[in-house]
Amino acid sequence: MKTISKVEIYDLESKSHKVVKVFPFLIEAPNWSPDGKWLIFNSEGKLYRMAAEGSDEPILIESGIAQKCNNDHVISSDGKKIAVSHHGEDGISRIYTLPFEGGEPELITSEGPSYLHGWHPSMKEMAYCAFRGNAHVVHTINLETGIETAHTEEKEGLSDGPEYSPCGNYIWFNWVKTGLMQVWRMKSDGSEQTQITFDEDLNSWFPHVSPNGEWVVYIAYHKGDLKPDEHLPNKNVVLRLISSKGGEPQTIVSLFGGQGTINVNSWSPDSKQFAFVSYDVEE
Repeated sequence: MKTISKVEIYDLESKSHKVVKVFPFLIEAPNWSPDGKWLIFNSEGKLYRMAAEGSDEPILIESGIAQKCNNDHVISSDGKKIAVSHHGEDGISRIYTLPFEGGEPELITSEGPSYLHGWHPSMKEMAYCAFRGNAHVVHTINLETGIETAHTEEKEGLSDGPEYSPCGNYIWFNWVKTGLMQVWRMKSDGSEQTQITFDEDLNSWFPHVSPNGEWVVYIAYHKGDLKPDEHLPNKNVVLRLISSKGGEPQTIVSLFGGQGTINVNSWSPDSKQFAFVSYDVEE
């Protein structure tokens, strides 16, 4: 089976999307760099950057010992560093940072598994999904003290995808607490946990807030295609858009994808576009 990956850009003004680059192999999870020039993605454990408009060939980002990076990677707000989730020799994912241009990674979380999703705009804290008991739950870590804090409880099921709002006051995430996977929001200290979506036929994952703080885009799987706590590849999925103030979400794209499509924040710096990956599978 061969995977064809199509990097696409959705434009909010025209309400349309277009393919900017096609790869005859699996790539995942584009980030848009803060300067607007690059899309960062992972493939076969390594990171690459490509021009946002799809021109030229991708450039390998040297990552030292981190050669098994998954699709959990985030760019710092100043654009100088990339944080990654790398599976070490023991096969366990931990979080590291490295220079944007490439270099030797620095370990952030000594415990694992830790799957990165958010980096506070102050760059003093990170948010991630971590397995520390019998379930994956949302954690944050103070990068100055190294102190890790859990914000959701394992008894209430999988919570994942924590990402900071541009102001840094909130964390958006997804949680299976009420049955299906839904989008939630809480303050960055873990208080005021609030359910945002209430879909009865969709499992919603990975909410990403636009840089201007106005919009949230997320991916949703159709109920019955998988378990609520699964996010698998090669599924018919939808991308949905909702105001950050809440309200009724709207489906803006239907595609074949899932895992790898939009795991990380991929908004353009001007909040007018976002990137995602759709897939074709050939026998």
